[in-house]
Amino acid sequence: MTRRDLLLSVSALAATPMSKAQAAKPAIPAQALNHLTLRVSDAKRSIEFYQGLFGMPIQSRQSNSVQLRIGAGSQHVGVSAASNEKPGIDHFCMTTGAFNVDSMRKILATYGVTQSETRGAMKTWVRMRDETPEFYLGDPDGIAVQVQDTSYCGGKGVLGNGCLALLESGPDPSPKKGLIALRGLSHFTLSVSNAQRSQEFYQDLFGLRIQTHQGASPVLGLGSGPQFLAIAGGGAGGGVPAIGHACFTMENFNPDRVLKTLASFGIKPRGEARGPAGPLLSYVTLRMPDRGGAPGGTPELYFTDPDGILMQIQDVRYCGGAGYLGEVCS
Repeated sequence: MTRRDLLLSVSALAATPMSKAQAAKPAIPAQALNHLTLRVSDAKRSIEFYQGLFGMPIQSRQSNSVQLRIGAGSQHVGVSAASNEKPGIDHFCMTTGAFNVDSMRKILATYGVTQSETRGAMKTWVRMRDETPEFYLGDPDGIAVQVQDTSYCGGKGVLGNGCLALLESGPDPSPKKGLIALRGLSHFTLSVSNAQRSQEFYQDLFGLRIQTHQGASPVLGLGSGPQFLAIAGGGAGGGVPAIGHACFTMENFNPDRVLKTLASFGIKPRGEARGPAGPLLSYVTLRMPDRGGAPGGTPELYFTDPDGILMQIQDVRYCGGAGYLGEVCS
């Protein structure tokens, strides 16, 4: 090798990291889970259900939905009439400190996500609610993701953070105290057609880190944790990609006590049945060590609402990992 060849080789090696950095796409750093919006067959019935079970006050009202507060912060559950659509989780929302519609559109364009007037896979669209831009994108399967500022609460203002101004006399308390006090959102599980493709999309676009593993599947953490996204291949029932379920958190999680509380509210144990559960049923599955659970199994508790929409409840420390409470994540 000549001296010239050696210098060229060294130069090429030195340039490699810079080339990779230049090739890396920009990200929209996600900081937290903010809300989910439910499409329901009877909005009044669903609002009464969630307020009766959890004592959730109304955080804000929009023309076609009501936002029920989770805990003490801006996290919430939106309830909207389904019209001709099947009841389910319409979309979920993550927040970012870098909220700017034009900037996010430019970033998404580098991933092949195009602007559109309607929702769809690899498309982005904006719903203007008075002066509030509400920013959405469809992931590779068309699952709708909303992205807003960290202060967003579903209210008025450019950032959607003026919740009390929407109500005539301050927050609208729940007419019932509720049986379980929720503290926040834990995670969403997405059922997708191609798990690896979706994992890479969410990791790269939103800067999500691997928080732990459930078997071979990585759990993608947001911010400092323990909130996360779980991504499973195969689609939902019938192989249709969807938001499989949402998970709430509570203090002092005890599955036996929670099941009894749900039963007192009319949500009955499913028993030995398998497969999708019908409305107003509950059950517990044990996530064993082969899927990252505790030696005797990590209990994961599920219930369905009046429309059969699947929800999960876990301890506030739950991170999708090992330990009895699923609280051990590396």
